[in-house]
Amino acid sequence: MKKTGAFLLFCFLAIGVRAFTLPPGSQQLVLGIADDWQSSRITLQCFEKQNDNRWLTVSGSIPARGGRDGLVWGRGLNPLTANSIVKKEGDWKTPCGVFAIGGAYGYAASVRKHANLPYHQIVPGDLWVSDTSSPQYNQFVALGHPAVSAWEKHEQMRLNDPSHSLKLFIAHNATPGIVPGDGSAIFFHIWRANGEKPTAGCTAMAQDDLAKLIAWIDPAKKPLYVLLPKDVYLKVKAAWQLP
Repeated sequence: MKKTGAFLLFCFLAIGVRAFTLPPGSQQLVLGIADDWQSSRITLQCFEKQNDNRWLTVSGSIPARGGRDGLVWGRGLNPLTANSIVKKEGDWKTPCGVFAIGGAYGYAASVRKHANLPYHQIVPGDLWVSDTSSPQYNQFVALGHPAVSAWEKHEQMRLNDPSHSLKLFIAHNATPGIVPGDGSAIFFHIWRANGEKPTAGCTAMAQDDLAKLIAWIDPAKKPLYVLLPKDVYLKVKAAWQLP
């Protein structure tokens, strides 16, 4: 790790670790570990909390790809220090930390999913706003008509891109605390070239693995995505009560 990264990690650990535990009632966890801050390769594993408060493994290791330029702290549920380097729009980094998991989106009329998980079929008038000057930044917008203007087309969710034909929202920089410019449209989605290509900041995986994840996620169990470099994970594992 570079000296700057080591210093920020020290500050984060010194100030934030003891003040944070996973939200009460969270019973589903997708844990992602990368080798280091520069890595775009992530290993995922799914866990479910039992009545005795232990995390039970419910999946094997799932290979995934992150942002081309590695990891950076995201705006999620865990605390950040004033000096933390945080994700920015267009930086090609995947936000790490602790995030709620939201609804699913896709091109198909329906998908196999938990009954409680919202699913929206993406149509040509659906946008996810990445314009940092817009009051709707990092929000879903349904126009009610196909995108017409250059701005609308730029923000379209339906791109005729197979990798975005199915996705699951990761609540990075999400309402009610959206910070303009600190990263938008972070999802689990289908990877490109069988995992040979990184993402612009999302977490991508094989289509079958994503379909299984969407079928498992139950909003009533307050599912979380925890993504960390390996060294940070080992330091916060006990304090955050991670598996």
